[in-house]
Amino acid sequence: MTNSEEILINVTPQETRVAIVESGSLQEVSIERRRNRGIVGNIYKGKVNRVLPGMEAAFVDIGLERSGFLHVSDFDLTNGEDEEGAEDPTPVPPINELLHEGQSLLVQVVKDPIGTKGARLTTSISVPSRYLVYMPNSSLIGISVKIEDEEERERLRSLLSDCMTENRTGGCIVRTAAEGVEDEELNRDIKFLCTLWDSLQEQAKSAKPGSVLHEDLPLAIRTLRDMVSHETDVVKIDSRETYQKMVNFAQKYIPDLPTVIEHYPGDRPLFDLYNVDDELQRALGRKVELKSGGYLIIDQTEAMTTIDINTGAFVGHHNLEETIFKTNMEAAQAIARQLRLRNLGGIIIIDFIDMVQEDHKRQVLKSLEKYLDRDHAKTQVCDVSPLGLVEMTRKRTRESLEHVLCEPCNTCGGRGTHKTVETVCYEIFRELLREARVYDEAQQLLVMANQNVIDMLLDEEATSLAELETFIKIPVKLQVESYYSQEKYDVVPV
Repeated sequence: MTNSEEILINVTPQETRVAIVESGSLQEVSIERRRNRGIVGNIYKGKVNRVLPGMEAAFVDIGLERSGFLHVSDFDLTNGEDEEGAEDPTPVPPINELLHEGQSLLVQVVKDPIGTKGARLTTSISVPSRYLVYMPNSSLIGISVKIEDEEERERLRSLLSDCMTENRTGGCIVRTAAEGVEDEELNRDIKFLCTLWDSLQEQAKSAKPGSVLHEDLPLAIRTLRDMVSHETDVVKIDSRETYQKMVNFAQKYIPDLPTVIEHYPGDRPLFDLYNVDDELQRALGRKVELKSGGYLIIDQTEAMTTIDINTGAFVGHHNLEETIFKTNMEAAQAIARQLRLRNLGGIIIIDFIDMVQEDHKRQVLKSLEKYLDRDHAKTQVCDVSPLGLVEMTRKRTRESLEHVLCEPCNTCGGRGTHKTVETVCYEIFRELLREARVYDEAQQLLVMANQNVIDMLLDEEATSLAELETFIKIPVKLQVESYYSQEKYDVVPV
């Protein structure tokens, strides 16, 4: 039985949100805000700011707040030569032989700026369409691994090879959506991409360094191009204007799609019908409840994401090993969904509950890989380590859901905890001692702090405060500052 797939698009003047719902369950969310659009896929005329031989990389100014990062491994050295089957690839020269400060070059963004890091760049330019990805500096003809039929793969490879020979040099990767598509459609696609590339090259001749030459499509149109497949039952849009733009785009570039595009005119918000907003709220929490009574704890840090599985209230019906196995199997499905929903990328460490039987370990890993197959992002899963951990990676190109919707807490600075009232009181005592020694002629010391801290100083710590006043021989006055956080305080001589 195949999963039903619905794509929901909510459009407001400030942002566009896309939700992918499979069999009634939210699986993936993309958010694009007008003031902070993603730039993955954009092509810029850049200017080399700094070359770093020790890192084999360079910083390139592309007109953004932070310079982009270009590693030597992302530098295109093919010059149109055949990449497939090369037995002796050309060794990569040092970065300072490829680039110099002040040099202009075309670069493409492969990763959005994330946190304090600038955009990740490449000089291997590629331009996508519905069915193909055109690579002007390569001669590779690649076929999506999700197209499994060998006859179809051969048909597509032969067609693209002939088409590229007739039109121009360059290479292509055939996307999954091209399976079964007529030759005429693919020919039209490649001609469109070649024309677009010629236009970009013309623009580059007169463009100033730091200027954008090509921007990827808006999120709603990009969803049609990249996400909609034969498995998609319907695409619902709650904006009539965006709906019309999508229909026009589909009629021009994807003529078999307009039948699945629908305008949603209802008074009730589209996302409310599918409980999308409620799911988004839950996706921002650390704890994910499992139906059996177990739960996941997901912690996202700058270096990696860790996921811990616990049996919780689930006690099973047979024995401990069977209980653990069932919890881990359920967790594998939930983890694959949470990775997509939260858009977690980079290194991910999963701490499944320890299993004794090797067959159980294999089944849990196989289950995790099976559910990850539907993920649009590339993933790689390693075997269970000697410590019982599963290490995996998920390709990260955009900010996670948490980073898009949230910011670090001003009170705790992103730690997730703050000092206890008792700890702050003792810090104030030490500060009073320091101030008394520096300002030994002060008439009074004023303590300004949060209400909870002042309450403790007047109650449980009143005796300690009185003893300290006697010791330093300076009276202490307490003052509540309602806007102070629990950790903030000031000691002022008056």
